[in-house]
Amino acid sequence: MSKFPTALKRLVLGQPFRSDRLSHTLLPKRIALPIFASDALSSVAYAPEEIFLTLSVAGLSAYALAPWIGVAVAIVMLVVVASYRQNVHAYPSGGGDYEVATTNLGGRFGLTVASALLVDYVLTVAVSTSSGVANIGSAVPWVDQHKVIVSVVIVAVLAALNLRGIRESGKAFAIPTYGFIIGIMIMVAWGLVEAATGTSIRAESAGFTLHAEASPVGFAFVFLILRSFSSGAAALTGVEAISNGVPAFQKPKSKNAATTLLLMGVLAVTMLIGIITLAVLTKVNFAEDPATQLAGAPAGYQQKTIVAQIAHAVFAHFPPAFYYISFSTGIILLLAANTAFNGFPVLGSILAQDRYLPRQLHTRGDRLAFSNGIIGLAAFALVLIIAFDAEVTRLIQLYIVGVFVSFTVSQTGMIRHWNRLLAKEKDPNIRRRMRRSQTVNAVGLTMTGTVLVIVLITKFLLGAWIAIAAMVAIYLLMTAIRRHYDRVSAELAETDQKPAVLPSRNHAIVLVSKIHKPTLRALAYAMAVRPDVLEAVTVNVDDADTRALVAAWDKHGFKVPLKVVESPYREITKPVLDYVKRVRGDNPRNVVTVFIPEYVVGRWWEQVLHNQSALRLKGRLLFQPGVIVASVPWQLESSVKRLARDKRRSLAAAGDVRRGYSADAVRSAAQAAATKNAAVKEAAASPKTPQQETSDKESTQ
Repeated sequence: MSKFPTALKRLVLGQPFRSDRLSHTLLPKRIALPIFASDALSSVAYAPEEIFLTLSVAGLSAYALAPWIGVAVAIVMLVVVASYRQNVHAYPSGGGDYEVATTNLGGRFGLTVASALLVDYVLTVAVSTSSGVANIGSAVPWVDQHKVIVSVVIVAVLAALNLRGIRESGKAFAIPTYGFIIGIMIMVAWGLVEAATGTSIRAESAGFTLHAEASPVGFAFVFLILRSFSSGAAALTGVEAISNGVPAFQKPKSKNAATTLLLMGVLAVTMLIGIITLAVLTKVNFAEDPATQLAGAPAGYQQKTIVAQIAHAVFAHFPPAFYYISFSTGIILLLAANTAFNGFPVLGSILAQDRYLPRQLHTRGDRLAFSNGIIGLAAFALVLIIAFDAEVTRLIQLYIVGVFVSFTVSQTGMIRHWNRLLAKEKDPNIRRRMRRSQTVNAVGLTMTGTVLVIVLITKFLLGAWIAIAAMVAIYLLMTAIRRHYDRVSAELAETDQKPAVLPSRNHAIVLVSKIHKPTLRALAYAMAVRPDVLEAVTVNVDDADTRALVAAWDKHGFKVPLKVVESPYREITKPVLDYVKRVRGDNPRNVVTVFIPEYVVGRWWEQVLHNQSALRLKGRLLFQPGVIVASVPWQLESSVKRLARDKRRSLAAAGDVRRGYSADAVRSAAQAAATKNAAVKEAAASPKTPQQETSDKESTQ
């Protein structure tokens, strides 16, 4: 890597961490809360909007049901939080729902949960970012007009922050998250006090008349309520993130994770109920189509988010508080995507370890974060944001299907987990605790299963089918990847203890383009291998150059014969491949070793200036059976200088003295290399005597 890309990488990511520093990245509860709970906490900003938005179809009278729907969502959230507290104690390894389902229900259920969570994490980034931009756009019109571009930039920044490491990103996100919690709590408390004391607090849309798009009755009205509840259930997204991130907590891991989970649930429920209550008290009118549904609205009216309207009403005499709420809400919604940036890479690493995803997702990057997973998540989220124009209402229909699939399957697995333990446990006190935990999971299964059915019924045609189709596609992709890895393992496995069969004949070929130092080194190395047959081969792409090469070869008197392969279409790769195939023949024990001389440069732009035929040849020859490719490098002066620079930069690394990388040694090596290069150039420039030429020929041969 050249100097500029390296400097840019270090500027974005910082200096790399050693593997033994992994324990230093573990999180205390105060940092873990903003990292893993920002999604669930931020969802209270858009979940009430979705409830009111859906009820607006039936007109203003339907708004009376909003508090009850909010209470129902809050009850489900508390039950799910209590259920997941059982999960983090039973499975603290970080596999979360995937591990619970795989261990207790089997691999297919585990893959179902994994595919649902992967889709949900991508949607979390897209929805949270789009919603955050919408909230900021309520205060800054320019942001609302360019929300796609702003969303793309924000996702890129979040990815860069997470590439720096989980602890570093947590420190960066802690202040905005706590600022949002404090701001919403103060707004709710201040608004309730004003309402209790008789102070008039009215939203800017309170004077408008909300026209119903339809007047549903009977089953249609019940369906509308269920659809509103399923939209509000978006507040539950992110609850599962802590169960997937237990390994990132400081010890005792399970206890700290369970405490953080409980704190998150209490805060989220309090803020959700508070925002819905204030929305009713301030008489907010929130419509899907303000231009047609809101009568009395001025021309060109831009509908603000519910949180922004409440903040404007509560802090009517203190505008800075309104801007604080708008910006803190927007920022926390943007940071909610950070939950997915911590959950998706960890789950991807576990799936890669189980050979269901590419192995590149299993390894950690320079800063001990799962860099490939972070980059992949950002890329998929950007596709959704651009495809759906960063519209929360369009994206929300795809949302929460995956998370409730994982909720339901996970709770089923936990019930079987307790059944298995109860069959072995004899202690009455322990059995009583297990029964209590099993009851909590059973209630959680009932509620999450019911919500899943409601979500599928009410949102399927609105876009949920896209999320389901994505889950199916990911499931099939993961099974195909696993089959590939299993097939490769079986093919490479040692089936018997018989010694490997040695090749009966080794035919060595040295590729030659001209007579220079790399070619002479390749010839010398090929002779040292002592093959059965050794020959040099050149491809005739220019008659004049080929005749000059043959003449120079004969003049040097090499004992190795030079063969010319014709290339009427001036190709190099295909004639070499055809010749190698002819030489090897049909005998499976014949081996052809192709020596490719190439020189190494030290600067990235020098690669562009040189022919890459050696790289293409290696790429094609690797697919030929019975062919071994040997690259014979010749380091040019720029690469020698690059090596010296790298050694000087690494002097401060631990163990350098033991390995002999002292400053004096590096300077001596650089000086020796420079002296050697100068001597070579001087010898090449000075005329040689006949005796010297004869000696050179003999040494080459």
